[in-house]
Amino acid sequence: MVVSVFLWLEVCLVGCDITDGNTEHLKREHSLMKPYQGVGSSPSSQWDFWGSTLVTSSYVRLTPDERSKQGSIWNTVPCHLKDWEMHVQFKVHGSGKKNLHGDGIAIWYTKDRLHPGPVFSNNAIFHGLAVFIDTYSNDDATDRSFPYISAMVNNGSVSYDHGKDGRSSELGGCSAEIRNREHDTYLAIRYSKGRLTVMVDVDDKNEWKECIDIGGVRLPTGYFFGASAATGDLSDNHDIISMKLYQLMVEHTPEEENLDWTKIEPSVSLLKSPKDNIDDPTGNFRGTPLTGWKVFLLLLCALLGIVVCAVVGAVVFQKRQERNKRFY
Repeated sequence: MVVSVFLWLEVCLVGCDITDGNTEHLKREHSLMKPYQGVGSSPSSQWDFWGSTLVTSSYVRLTPDERSKQGSIWNTVPCHLKDWEMHVQFKVHGSGKKNLHGDGIAIWYTKDRLHPGPVFSNNAIFHGLAVFIDTYSNDDATDRSFPYISAMVNNGSVSYDHGKDGRSSELGGCSAEIRNREHDTYLAIRYSKGRLTVMVDVDDKNEWKECIDIGGVRLPTGYFFGASAATGDLSDNHDIISMKLYQLMVEHTPEEENLDWTKIEPSVSLLKSPKDNIDDPTGNFRGTPLTGWKVFLLLLCALLGIVVCAVVGAVVFQKRQERNKRFY
């Protein structure tokens, strides 16, 4: 009973934190949806693309299943939301067999846009947030299972190490079977009150699973959303079906409201450095203590456990007393 209650509470902690996609909070100026109106190079366009990117009526193909391709698509409107959630529907597929495909997709929230480079066709040094959907392992020494999803916050002082799959600078991550799936695959990135949460829905169960959850994250407003992909000697089709940004209605303290959020330096307050992650094959760790809500639920579980133990103890004591009476 206690275990069931605890598991249910844990599901709530994960699932209830993700918006159900209520359209009244959808920010269309930051969303990319079919039939992809507003995509192009005109002054009124809200999305611009580069490289091998091909925009069709059904998808935005960042790279075709061909070698040495690079492509990206970027929102031209800076985002001034303090709390937001991005839902990305994507598809990675191709003719390559197991471990013979690459390289993957990156989702960006950065100060600069359309800066081509070696990291999934974007610059290796950036200001902001990146979430990598890496489908090929460049590090022969790794024991991780790929595809692998990871996140990185950068203030322009660290270069993403593509040869090590960014392991020294990642905040956390998880493996996810996202390639050549017959059903839709989704990624959710949530930033609210200094907490970054990354969720995946890749098993056709219409439910989110936690991949990364870390506190102490500081991201400014006024940055740009984008997506990029690249192929090398190995290749895949990397398609973006939609990117939908939702505003989260969150109350902030007067002090927080008075801050100039555009001047915030991207950073993470960690209990340990991301470089300490190297010794952890999974790359997962918590950056902050449990939140007050989770502490309350854990205390509630502990209280329920004590009550159940007391009831069981009382029943056992009563039966033992009844057994002793038979010998009088």
